[in-house]
Amino acid sequence: MTKKLQSITNKLYPLSFLALLLLLWEMICKMKLVPAFMLPSPGSVVKALITDFPLLMQHSITTFQEAVIGLFLSVIFGVLIAVIMDRFSILYKAVHPVIILTQTIPTIAIAPLLVLWMGFGIAPKITLIFITCFFPIVINTLSGLRAVDPDLIRLMESMGASPLQILLRVKLKSARESFFAGLRVAATYAVVGAVISEWLGGMQGLGVYMTRVRKSYAFDKMFAVIFLISIVSLIVMKLVDIIEKKSMPWKYLNKGEE
Repeated sequence: MTKKLQSITNKLYPLSFLALLLLLWEMICKMKLVPAFMLPSPGSVVKALITDFPLLMQHSITTFQEAVIGLFLSVIFGVLIAVIMDRFSILYKAVHPVIILTQTIPTIAIAPLLVLWMGFGIAPKITLIFITCFFPIVINTLSGLRAVDPDLIRLMESMGASPLQILLRVKLKSARESFFAGLRVAATYAVVGAVISEWLGGMQGLGVYMTRVRKSYAFDKMFAVIFLISIVSLIVMKLVDIIEKKSMPWKYLNKGEE
């Protein structure tokens, strides 16, 4: 009971701070410190959200699908590359610096090239999301694999375990927490990557909707879609949390969360 009460109390702090920010925002708009066409009031944003809700839902579904597919592919290939680099030190020395180097290239600079190479369909969008999410997954998973206790590995080898058995029974299990830490970061990148890719072309998606309302200077709708992007990101992150709890239930049992 005490832990549940503490959990509720901890949630009240960010909610109170958010309410304070909204109140401050509303006061600034009421006092007309900033022109309404530049900063619409929270009420105007909510009204725009309700008015365009059916259309926004259609665009949200497209963005959500792109984010999930791109994130799923980045998980598969990210974990695979991390396992290969952990297994072969030569590949680690050759590939790891290149992966780090790729993060110096701005994502927004790659997007136009992907559109030129792949067209305006879903392929360049998923590719951009994959590139965005790949790095945190592969780096965190690799860190988890390389952090396994060497004595435990030597014990498994002395018992005749093969490299595959050591990987499945020891390394992957030990790396789960690091993997999910990277996956949580990648989940936030996935939706942002989807929106950025949609800015450059397409028929559906929150990025497409944002581009259209920006050209018409409908800033209330701009703020509405920004809020919706945040909500979609939270949904994706919640899915990651659910998967993590199913994969590592003991972590949350120790904290009294389940």
